[in-house]
Amino acid sequence: MRRTPVAATIAALSAGVVAVALAQPSTAAAAAADPYSWKNVRIDGGGFVPAVVFNPGEKNLIYARTDIGGAYRWNESDQSWTPLLDWVGQNNWGYNGVLSIAPDPVDTKRVYAAVGMYTNDWDPNNGAVLRSTDKGATWQVTTLPFKNGGNMPGRGAGERLAVDPHNNKNVYFAAEGGNGLYRSTDYGATFSKVTSFPNAGNYVQDPSDTNNYLNQNQGLAWVTFGAANQVFVGVNDKANPVYMSNDGGSTWSRIAGQPTGYLPHKGVVQGDFLYIATSDTGGPYDGAAGQVWKYQISTGAWTNISPTPAADAYYGYSGLTVDQEKPGTLMVATQISWWPDAIFFRSTDYGATWTRIWDWNGYPSMTKRYTMDISADPWLDFNSNPQPPESTPKLGWMNETLAIDPFNSNRMMYGTGATLYGTTNLGNWDAGSTITIKPMARGIEETAVLDLASPPSGAPLVSALGDIGGFYHASLDAVQPSFHDTPSLSSNTSLDFAELTPTVFARVGNADAAPHIGISTDGGKSWYQGQEPSGVTGGGTIAVGADANAMVWSPQGTGVYYSTTRGSSWTASSGVPTGAVVESDRVNPKTFYAYAAGKFYTSKDGGATFAASAASLPSSGRLHFQAVPGAAGEVWLAGETGLFKSADAGATFTNVSSVTAGVNVAFGKAAPGRSHPAVFLVGTVDGVTGVFRSDDTGGSWVRINDDAHQYGNAGDALAGDPRVFGRVYLGTNGRGILYADRTTNATTPTGSTSSPTPTPTSSSPSPSPSPSPTVSSPGPTPSPTTPAPGGCTATYKITGSWSGGFQGEVTVANTGSSATKSWTVTWNYTAGQTITQLWSGTVSQAGAAVKVTNASYNGAVAAGASTTFGFLGSTTGATNPVPSPVTCSATR
Repeated sequence: MRRTPVAATIAALSAGVVAVALAQPSTAAAAAADPYSWKNVRIDGGGFVPAVVFNPGEKNLIYARTDIGGAYRWNESDQSWTPLLDWVGQNNWGYNGVLSIAPDPVDTKRVYAAVGMYTNDWDPNNGAVLRSTDKGATWQVTTLPFKNGGNMPGRGAGERLAVDPHNNKNVYFAAEGGNGLYRSTDYGATFSKVTSFPNAGNYVQDPSDTNNYLNQNQGLAWVTFGAANQVFVGVNDKANPVYMSNDGGSTWSRIAGQPTGYLPHKGVVQGDFLYIATSDTGGPYDGAAGQVWKYQISTGAWTNISPTPAADAYYGYSGLTVDQEKPGTLMVATQISWWPDAIFFRSTDYGATWTRIWDWNGYPSMTKRYTMDISADPWLDFNSNPQPPESTPKLGWMNETLAIDPFNSNRMMYGTGATLYGTTNLGNWDAGSTITIKPMARGIEETAVLDLASPPSGAPLVSALGDIGGFYHASLDAVQPSFHDTPSLSSNTSLDFAELTPTVFARVGNADAAPHIGISTDGGKSWYQGQEPSGVTGGGTIAVGADANAMVWSPQGTGVYYSTTRGSSWTASSGVPTGAVVESDRVNPKTFYAYAAGKFYTSKDGGATFAASAASLPSSGRLHFQAVPGAAGEVWLAGETGLFKSADAGATFTNVSSVTAGVNVAFGKAAPGRSHPAVFLVGTVDGVTGVFRSDDTGGSWVRINDDAHQYGNAGDALAGDPRVFGRVYLGTNGRGILYADRTTNATTPTGSTSSPTPTPTSSSPSPSPSPSPTVSSPGPTPSPTTPAPGGCTATYKITGSWSGGFQGEVTVANTGSSATKSWTVTWNYTAGQTITQLWSGTVSQAGAAVKVTNASYNGAVAAGASTTFGFLGSTTGATNPVPSPVTCSATR
């Protein structure tokens, strides 16, 4: 999974031989902490799994590494994976790129990981080797004098990191970038270069690449061990791919007679044989030719045991594994064979003969030694229905890892570009029956999250993701059946919904060609293709007006456009630069916002024209802004120099003094007794970087994550839940989507010391030509009802007012002993007020009499629970009294 990260505010480590090991950071004191529970929104997989590694010294001890999502350890009891690197934070986010992982086969509590995401300047830090003495529960860090490339070309080779089974103090690391071979003799505490090793590799995929991504020397590929003092190293040098030491690494020699012309992706020793799998490129997403060879260590003889003659193949080989319980049994995978599918080969006679996982049976018919069951992760069919001989789901692609359990010949796992699969009846292959392949990725979450939306109705979350598009998450704890489709937009870069008509969504993405936009009228569950302006090359950002009657789109490849036809036609906006980030006001349908290069822009005519603000804002670094639901003209912006908020539609901004740096800001359900939505921040408060919540508009903060839950490069996607107080959704670049809820022993809302009461925020509203509610004095005291014959109460309050209009909210509470099926709230106005718009309910008004019934999704209210509906209204006089009584009735 190739990702280009945004800038991080950290300095590169200076080069040296090897730095002294660093302990993991301890929790720092800053803003008060609020106890939270963090969980992944389940997708299961979503990205490339370069390696799964069984510890040969302990049954069921299995590790997996990913290119941008950290490392994992297998839990046999519930068949899931535990993430091991969630402590990685914003200052060392590259550690979530795991280039290699090495379990200690002697002292099985020990495990090592070589980390670092990029060898170019995308990652400002040098690489490191992490070491653990408790199976990855905690780690210590030894920095290296060079960078590692866990998400660089060649990352599927390996394993580059290996523990000597004959003397487990010795840990070898085969480095990239021409840095050669390194070794530790003290369990990974320090490393030094093996100066006697003669070849640092020379393979470069594309020397002319101006992005510095394809033009690095891919260096060494793997280390493995034979008998005592025998060490083998694979080198990315097509003329000299394999070296050997017979004296524990003191001296080295190129093995005579070795095959040439290819790169050694994998090297595995079983007994007297070294097996290697080769390809013509470093992979993992290319490779058109390769071979498999066997080297008999005692005689020095090489034998070509390739399953298919090179002249007939269209793929290289990788994913090499042996069965430790059955000498002579080995398997190998095609490195990349997209059409019609990947191929796995199996031999039980040391590679003399092979069988395939599928064979042709009169084109396009195939016979298969397997069946696939993706019921656990049904989206793995990729919403596809290909013509034979292709099938869905595919066995996979980018099959750089294939591993047979050393304690159980029936279990095999393998990685793909999207997930991790496995089987537990591998022996059926040799018996002539079929094996069953299923996803085995539960707990591995490796999506890059580009945008999140939590609407007030429908699914709790809708996501925009890299590569697999995103999901309508009807449940946070269950894998959804399919990702966004029809249209499929490849990586989805942005999505938005109409705050007051939340069934209407728009999403945009980076498809190679049109379409680049999809529209939904059912809350993001299903989509239809929108039209687009000429010149669009990528998704950019999209904003949907509060009432769904206008949209503003800032795509890649052309300027900013607006639509009043829900995306069926577009007109160029004026006054706003190409590439600006766009957002919508959450109350006023005509107001839209944009930001570019330190300038903030506002449109008050539905996106037709924008005017620049004079406000001074950050001009570089990571920056995001969002408007506040229920408060017209209120918008907050998080940037590298702090957190800024505006109450006048971006004309002016004030700084939140306690925040010294920001990445993103979002809003969720208000704390009990509060009128303003809770504010969520990814940023730095009181000198500590983390995820924070404020219930008093930034006056005070609580940290809601801790140092064990930092998730690397996180926060470019962030959303608060408007229905669950305290819940926040955090997007990461590689660890998927996290959602967090307050635990039962959480503190009172921020800014409170006891039961909170409403804290009004005063402002001087500046109505635009179309009335724009702004947060102001909430007016008279809310009017609660007394329990009515249906066992429910309704509390009416005014949350904002301006000349000629106001905004209100009613909380419906179930005071009965069983859940309601429906509810009705009524009141009479006394000063000529009129409801002009209402959400989360259905309203009728006859003169002064108002009647509101539940919406389809909030009529069922559990005993002791509550729900809310909101509205906009107009006034004709100088007063706006709260009606009394406000009655509530319910059916059960």
